[in-house]
Amino acid sequence: MTQPKRFSPGATIGVMGGGQLGRMFAVAARRMGYRVHIFSPEADGPAAQLSDRATVASYGNQQAVRRFAREIDLLTFEFENIPAVTIEWAAREQIVRPRGEILHIAQNRLREKKFLAGAGFPVAPFRRVAGVEDLKSALDEIGRPAILKGAAFGYDGKDQERIEPEADAAAIWAARSDQECVLEGVVDFEKEISVIVARGPDGATAVVPVCENIHRDHILDLTLAPARIEPQVATTACDLARSVAESLDLVGLLAVEMFLKSDGALIINELAPRPHNSGHWTIEGCVTSQFEQHVRAVCGMPLGSTGLLRPSAMVNLLGDVWSGGEPNWAGALSEPNVHLHLYGKREPRSHRKMGHLTAMAATVEEASAAALRARKRLLER
Repeated sequence: MTQPKRFSPGATIGVMGGGQLGRMFAVAARRMGYRVHIFSPEADGPAAQLSDRATVASYGNQQAVRRFAREIDLLTFEFENIPAVTIEWAAREQIVRPRGEILHIAQNRLREKKFLAGAGFPVAPFRRVAGVEDLKSALDEIGRPAILKGAAFGYDGKDQERIEPEADAAAIWAARSDQECVLEGVVDFEKEISVIVARGPDGATAVVPVCENIHRDHILDLTLAPARIEPQVATTACDLARSVAESLDLVGLLAVEMFLKSDGALIINELAPRPHNSGHWTIEGCVTSQFEQHVRAVCGMPLGSTGLLRPSAMVNLLGDVWSGGEPNWAGALSEPNVHLHLYGKREPRSHRKMGHLTAMAATVEEASAAALRARKRLLER
């Protein structure tokens, strides 16, 4: 059997995408001795600021994509919403981890749901919707309330709306611009959790402790690690995430978001085949951060320990924090166990992720309180 190719420190890792996930990946990779070359349409984005090289070009520029791929030793991604044809062009020139087919599945909610359901994984009831009659029949089958989501390129609650019993289906569809949607049954859940699993080219896996996620306005607001759930539920969640990664034949990192119902049942909500917002706490809270683990996995290196160092909490910093002027950084950092991460974005906008704070303490409750206090102090001008 042929051994999968391994890339040692000194190799150049290409990264498609130039946001904060690429930035934190670049920090981990360069610390380990790798070189990082970013490809992004955005000049001087968060990732480019900390990379060795950056190519600024459109994802639709075949010549630039293929030239970039020839200049690196392997390619990975910091987010999944890259056009499929871009991945195909790069794959003609270079090893791509994870495979383009995995990103193709994850960047479309309908393909993702079909993959999960077809493989026997637990998902909410869903139907494809491509017109008002589809919507009406789907509502008849699934019932109300239900969630209507755009099929393609969705994140942070974008293109999602809840359909209540009294809502007019025709008016809802007329107001949308999507050509294809997914209607999902509402899951009566107790908690939202996520599991991040790394898988190497040899099939070895490593799973980060399950974390608990609290959203506000459909955007992740607070993550607690470990999640406040029963040990058996945590074991089942980790097993599910590992099984999904194996079913995809993943090489890289996969975040599996799940709903935990009151009876202990788990429902898979979404997949993200790359580092995830809910895993940022691992930079300080885990033996091996999700970003280092991503480097290890795609390079074919042994995976690191996912041991929890201390209970941790992470809070997102959105552009709204800047609405009253420059945040009070000294006030936030007066919390001794709090760590500040800013993403280098030039323009703070409402609901835009600009950074995060992480805190560690003896319990997740104490860590959460410290992180939330620090964020509140940012507003004390």
